[in-house]
Amino acid sequence: MSAHQETPSSTQAAQREVPRPQAAGLVRRPRLVARMASVPDGALLLVAAPAGYGKTTVLSEWAAEDPRAVAWISLGERHDDPALLLASVVGALSEIDPIEPAVAEALDVPLPSIEGVVLPRLAAALEGQRQPFVLVLDDVHVLASEEAVSVVAGLLDCLPAGSQLALAARAEPALPLGRLRANRHLVELGRDDLAMTHGETARVYGEMGRELSAAQLDALLKRTEGWPAALYLAGLALGAQKDLDRALAEFAGDDRFVVDYLRDVFLAGMPPADLRFATRASILDRLSGPLCDAVLGDSGSGGRLRKLSRSNLLLTPLDHRDEWFRFHGLLREMLISELRRAEADAEPELHRRASAWYSRHDDPDHAIDHAIAAGDPAAAGDLIWDSVPFYNSHGRVATIERWLERFDEGTLAAHPGLALAAAQSGLTRGDGETAERWIAVAEAASRASSERADPLMEAGALLARATTGREGVVEMGRKARRAYDLYPEDSAWRSVCCLLQGVSLHLSGGDAGAARALLEEGTRRAAVAPNVQALCLAQQALLVMDSGEQGATGFVLLARAQLERYGLWEYPTVALVIAILAGVHARDGQVEAAGNEAAAAARLLSKTRDFIWWYDAEARIVLARAHQRLGDAPRARELLAEAERRLEQTPDAVLLAAWLQETRAALDQAAADTGLTRAELRILQFLPTHLSFREIAEQTHVSPNTVKTQAQAIYRKLEVSARTEAVDAARRAGLLAEDA
Repeated sequence: MSAHQETPSSTQAAQREVPRPQAAGLVRRPRLVARMASVPDGALLLVAAPAGYGKTTVLSEWAAEDPRAVAWISLGERHDDPALLLASVVGALSEIDPIEPAVAEALDVPLPSIEGVVLPRLAAALEGQRQPFVLVLDDVHVLASEEAVSVVAGLLDCLPAGSQLALAARAEPALPLGRLRANRHLVELGRDDLAMTHGETARVYGEMGRELSAAQLDALLKRTEGWPAALYLAGLALGAQKDLDRALAEFAGDDRFVVDYLRDVFLAGMPPADLRFATRASILDRLSGPLCDAVLGDSGSGGRLRKLSRSNLLLTPLDHRDEWFRFHGLLREMLISELRRAEADAEPELHRRASAWYSRHDDPDHAIDHAIAAGDPAAAGDLIWDSVPFYNSHGRVATIERWLERFDEGTLAAHPGLALAAAQSGLTRGDGETAERWIAVAEAASRASSERADPLMEAGALLARATTGREGVVEMGRKARRAYDLYPEDSAWRSVCCLLQGVSLHLSGGDAGAARALLEEGTRRAAVAPNVQALCLAQQALLVMDSGEQGATGFVLLARAQLERYGLWEYPTVALVIAILAGVHARDGQVEAAGNEAAAAARLLSKTRDFIWWYDAEARIVLARAHQRLGDAPRARELLAEAERRLEQTPDAVLLAAWLQETRAALDQAAADTGLTRAELRILQFLPTHLSFREIAEQTHVSPNTVKTQAQAIYRKLEVSARTEAVDAARRAGLLAEDA
């Protein structure tokens, strides 16, 4: 799929349709609908019961009668990615009333700040909605991660007046249900509520043409415990039985029995062609005519699906055009079991065809899932790696990691695409150690499969290696250039290549004009990758500052606008951008803003682990300059010491070494203006503490008398007479931090 556009698949569109209750055997349940209709505005409606209790059916019946607009999302495993979950919610709600683009923009970054940026923006956008709505999240039990469940909890706080959130799940989700119950903000329908009553069961069987006595109804309800799916399946079974009492005595409602019964009795009566169709199509979570034709190698699947949906096959339409359908969950599980029993060799090929169809229709989520299910890690790796630029820039890092977790380390190591995706995941999260390990693995895998060398895989390995900067900034630029030449013109990766080449020229003391041109090209190409664009702008600001020209502030403000627009403040590799902002504000006397940004940049840097050495050093030097302007010399020196250790790993970054020495010299000059010696400066750092002179002597490995002599010298040179006065004077002179 192109990294420059997102084409919603028809399956994704179908998920936002309100499912129609199945016509066959449908009995309306006004007692439940009335209870659901009485839910107060803003309260959570939770329908939680095992499979087969009609959760979706009763919700759709209620939604059809509710006068508000309805946004319905049928969740799947891929929604365990919080960014995709929120993107689906935003997309569904936008069809009711357009939502401010700022919400989607905050999701279009590698690691979106869900709680800090996206949910607050969504709440603000929904306040202006013109009409109230109902948001239904079906199958919430598929959400396993805390992050995805937190999104659902956060949606409650986003609802405007008059709107409502409704959830369907097989078990209680990990939400603050106790608090909601206590505050009467929760209405629940559980297994006992959804169980069929005598009257409802009688109506179900009346619709199916069977009249049961009161005793027979009692026996049936006792065996099934009112489980709607089992009651319906029992009705289908009883249709051919003459001795109803015996048939009822033999019917059981436990899951295993029902599955066996479906296979042995229910499916046994299907025409062979329909049974083969259903069995093979069961690998698909959603079905359409064109998709089934491609996967099954058949024709006329659309008509067959429409016919089956009107039979008793538990095939539910997902839209009002009869284009998309899904099997009942229990039936699908049984059909997959039957496929593996009768045609074990067919399943991988069916998944491969499904993967190819979804790939052609720009739906990488399904394409990759089916490639993995086909047991084809090479194809899955190629698809995953091809999707990384788009998913990385649209907040879908969690989805990539979920796919990678489905392979063991040996499989990841054997396929370059998978190893490169693992490396990129490490880089995105600021984990240089993990990235370096997987890059080496990807390079080894590429060499091992040289007989089918792929230029894009070669480019990916080159760019990943360049990004780490482990071989120095000069070699980083060379590798980035080679990768640039291997990528096609429209590749999203070319923006990263331009950034790394521009940085290489700048930091190695090369052609500044060429560096600027590369960074400008990177800025243009990174329109779909705001994090890369912000870094290109930040590096241009530093280049302009270094040349002594005017205009650096403009680049910084543009970079800041990207951070604001896309909610990038929590993304570790924008620490440099925020450090530059701190420096600009410190220069302009905006002390509070500069201090806040300096703290934010330091916090982001602390999240990285053995990260890109030149980047780490550059960000710390820039941050040290900001602290120097803020009068916090001790913190500035600490940052310079950290930067110096990283520069030892990349000595060809000569410009960074020069910046470090210039900043250190400025700090030394400020200290020299007070007349304090290095030994006295060392003792000064202990004066704000509660340590006595004797305890300071133990810490500094000198005699107590020496500490006393040096302290008196400090008092004299700062023109004070007491320890507290010396601390205050040192702070005013920038020799001590305010919080020292």
